[in-house]
Amino acid sequence: MSEEQKDNLIKEVCKELGITQKELAEQLDIPQSTVSRWASNEEMPKMAKMYFELLLNTNQLKEKFEILRKAHKILAE
Repeated sequence: MSEEQKDNLIKEVCKELGITQKELAEQLDIPQSTVSRWASNEEMPKMAKMYFELLLNTNQLKEKFEILRKAHKILAE
């Protein structure tokens, strides 16, 4: 992950998942103001940072798996 992505991790997560910061806060059951602070490049807890990085990686793996599944289906036909 590039330095710019690390600096804007919340924004990257929201973009990747197609959700707003408010929706992210609701999913995590934390105040929206906390998510907003993190998105403004304020330092976030290490565990939160790890969670968001894993969330991004998982989402990217799901997308790659879907591509492979479609390719396999095409090849099987």
